[in-house]
Amino acid sequence: MAASSNAEKTHLQDMEEGAAEMEERDRDSDEGEEEAMGLDISEDEEDNSSEDEKENEAEIQRLEEQLSINAFDYNCHVDLIKLLKQEGELVRLRKAREKMSELFPLTEEIWLDWLKDEIRLTEEEPNREKVYELFETAVNDYICPEIWLEFAQYSIGGMGSPGGMDKVRSIFERAVTAVGLHMTKGQTVWEAYREFENAILSTVQPPPGRIPTREEQDLLKTQIERIHTLFRRQLAVPLMDMEATYAEYEEWSEHGVAETVMQQYKKALEQLAKYKSYEEALMAAEPPKLAEYQSYIDFELKEGDPARIQITFERTLAENCLVPDMWAKYATYLDRQLKIKDIVLSSHERAVRNCPWTMGLWRSYLLALERHGADHQTVSDVFEKALSAGFIQATDYVEIWQSYLDYLRRRVDFSKESSKELEELRGAFSRSLDYMKQDVEERFGESGDPSCIIMQIWARIEALHCKNIQKARELWDSIMTKGNAKYANMWLEYYNLERSYGDTVHCRKALHRAVQCTSDYPEHVSEVLLTFERVEGSLEDWDVAVQKTETRLNRINTQRAKAAEKEANAARQEEERADQRRRTKVEKKGQKKSPKGTRAGEKRKAEQDDYHNEWNNSSAEHGTKRHRGNGDQTTEEHMETETGLFGKKAPPGYKRPPPGDKRAQQGGAAAAQKQSNDDDKPELRNDNSSVFISNLAYTLEEPEAKLRTLFETCGPIEQVRPVFATKGTFKGYCYVQFESTVSVAEALKLDRREVEGRPMFVSPCVDKNKNPDFKVFKYNNSMEKQKIFISGLPFSCTKEQLEEICKGHGTIKDIRLVTYRSGKPKGLAYVEFADEAQASHAVLKMDGMCVEDNKISVAISNPPRRNTMDKAGSSRLAMDMPRQVFGSRGRGRTQLSLLPRSLHRQSAPGVQAENGAAAAENAAGETKPLSNSDFAKMLLSK
Repeated sequence: MAASSNAEKTHLQDMEEGAAEMEERDRDSDEGEEEAMGLDISEDEEDNSSEDEKENEAEIQRLEEQLSINAFDYNCHVDLIKLLKQEGELVRLRKAREKMSELFPLTEEIWLDWLKDEIRLTEEEPNREKVYELFETAVNDYICPEIWLEFAQYSIGGMGSPGGMDKVRSIFERAVTAVGLHMTKGQTVWEAYREFENAILSTVQPPPGRIPTREEQDLLKTQIERIHTLFRRQLAVPLMDMEATYAEYEEWSEHGVAETVMQQYKKALEQLAKYKSYEEALMAAEPPKLAEYQSYIDFELKEGDPARIQITFERTLAENCLVPDMWAKYATYLDRQLKIKDIVLSSHERAVRNCPWTMGLWRSYLLALERHGADHQTVSDVFEKALSAGFIQATDYVEIWQSYLDYLRRRVDFSKESSKELEELRGAFSRSLDYMKQDVEERFGESGDPSCIIMQIWARIEALHCKNIQKARELWDSIMTKGNAKYANMWLEYYNLERSYGDTVHCRKALHRAVQCTSDYPEHVSEVLLTFERVEGSLEDWDVAVQKTETRLNRINTQRAKAAEKEANAARQEEERADQRRRTKVEKKGQKKSPKGTRAGEKRKAEQDDYHNEWNNSSAEHGTKRHRGNGDQTTEEHMETETGLFGKKAPPGYKRPPPGDKRAQQGGAAAAQKQSNDDDKPELRNDNSSVFISNLAYTLEEPEAKLRTLFETCGPIEQVRPVFATKGTFKGYCYVQFESTVSVAEALKLDRREVEGRPMFVSPCVDKNKNPDFKVFKYNNSMEKQKIFISGLPFSCTKEQLEEICKGHGTIKDIRLVTYRSGKPKGLAYVEFADEAQASHAVLKMDGMCVEDNKISVAISNPPRRNTMDKAGSSRLAMDMPRQVFGSRGRGRTQLSLLPRSLHRQSAPGVQAENGAAAAENAAGETKPLSNSDFAKMLLSK
């Protein structure tokens, strides 16, 4: 073996010297080329270089300052490392990488860059141990075959040192154990290991023509057996392209392949056939391939091979390191199945470093540390890190405190009256309450523990384990002062505590206070008090309890009656205001514009309004009705149209007056217009069997026939009633009444169906006057963690294209492209995934992606809150606000006046129009008209 080592050392020294000579020649050649080409830096280039250096240095300082404020800014770390490497700041670069590595596991790319830089900087022998330590940290972050190969390659360079050969073999053995089962990349590690052993074999073989000594023959035989063993081990593992490895072994082996090796090889091929479909799906999918990995993991869990389950999880997490659910699933498997301390704790530690914002991972880590007997200081340090991790909810801090307090409670020996562990537990309880009050409430603006769960647990521990009921009572007094005295369940919890560990006096006192303070369920606590007195009280106690409960319940009933009356009054006032608004709206729609400034027009309008009132009353008395068929009128009404106001050209929906009523014919177009407006309202004869169709194209021909054909699939139709304007043009909406209410649900499924290029809106036919709170908007307007919102999409993007983009990030349940009422896309979309983890992963991977040269933005769906003020409050606000005054353009979208400035009227002193236009008025308050000559003078003057 000594001879072998000397030969190997000589061979490696020759290789190193040759590499050094080649590097020196390359450096001399580069310098000679630079001198030959005259690569002198000009003054302009020096100035530009100095300016760039100043800008980079300023950016470096900004990033360092930002990290001093928020050390957990991952992207800031990455940007700082890139700039420092670009500037060649090697010392600062090393510190930046070390700082980032303390907070986060580094990706494969970052580690390889760092390792290669350190290898160049530490070429001297004494510094090799630092690089080894860096490699050890790197291989613990993720399972990366490339890093293991780099580690083994670097160790070969130190093979000449004492124990170097054994160290190389040790690293290769660890590598094949860690990544040798990797279906696609594990083969490269096996091949590198065999190449190393083959190189050793070439050094121990004797030169041709010389008879080897017995010692040399033993070394040669041992080395050949090592290579045989490596081949057999590799062929027993299912790996891609393992047929080539088998062919290579056949060619290398002098005595052929043993039968046992062939059997193991065939078994591995059978396993490969089962895994091949999953591997091909991974190769075809685009990163991060979460859905494909999930299917692969489920398959491996059914197979039950721990080593393969572990490597599949590790491969998944290498590409999905920011998915908390995947870390939780992996940790759960290790805790319940594998139960190997080093692997379990290492995985938990990596999980919280990757997803520090996830409280559940920290809680599992604390439990795993306790389960595997970690020392108290280690558990406390992990808990302190959890508190500084930055959870996103106040309740997360309550839960992590509960986990730590549970751990401390399990350490206490309550058989002793006092102990160090008990004092530490009490101190932790006290600190948790201060933390909730000072840190959590200041950050989130809420307690996070409104029911005081931590204090309740503390009180029970004091009462049960410490026999200190007085301390428990003090804690419950504090709980009740924090706004919990009005809840019956809190009082009953306190009563149960007193019932278990206290005495009758304090039980009665607690129930009496509960009767006086409870406002949500006073009847319940009253019943509990009376039951208690039935069992344990005297007659005097019973009388006092009855008197107190009766007094309290009478007061509560009086308050409830007043509140109900107030609510009824508010509802009645709101209904009256709604009726007034409807009447005002109807009057405005029924008014006909009269000639400007003439009282004759006002007189005609008044006469027409009086006539309409008389006509409506007459119609009601005579029982005039319309058919419920297709909206046709009775024969009598149809005959009247022959001689009525409009003759045969009456507008659709126009109600004819009774025959012989000549005043109706003199009503003019105002009456027809008013009646047409009234007809636009739905005839809600049966709301439950009708639907309202809107957003149809005005140019839709024969809407009744088309809609009947479209909705006949939903069920038998009783009536289709399109709404027309006075000129006979279609208004874009209609009503469909079915014979059965069952058809309405089927009709609502046609909502957003495209009809001649426009999305058709289908909604229930509801009288909003009777149902003011009815909302047609059917989509959720609160946060949906399983749904993502995408903006910035190209207008040409289709639903199929978007599905193709998103399907690589999870299982898609629904895609909705947001459009205008006209059907044109807005460039927005909602995509719903199967669960929150897939949606979160899609946000991380898709945000900032380019789709047809458009950079899209992706976020979890969280629409802005709509105004949800109660109607009574909103109406009161509307009544208190001054009436809006419109400018010269009336209710236009903008008050920009389109009248030339030369035609603007001059404003009287002290009078200004809303939009800045002057309004001339005479002393009587009437506008002075301008003649044609006045207008001509204005134009000519300009």
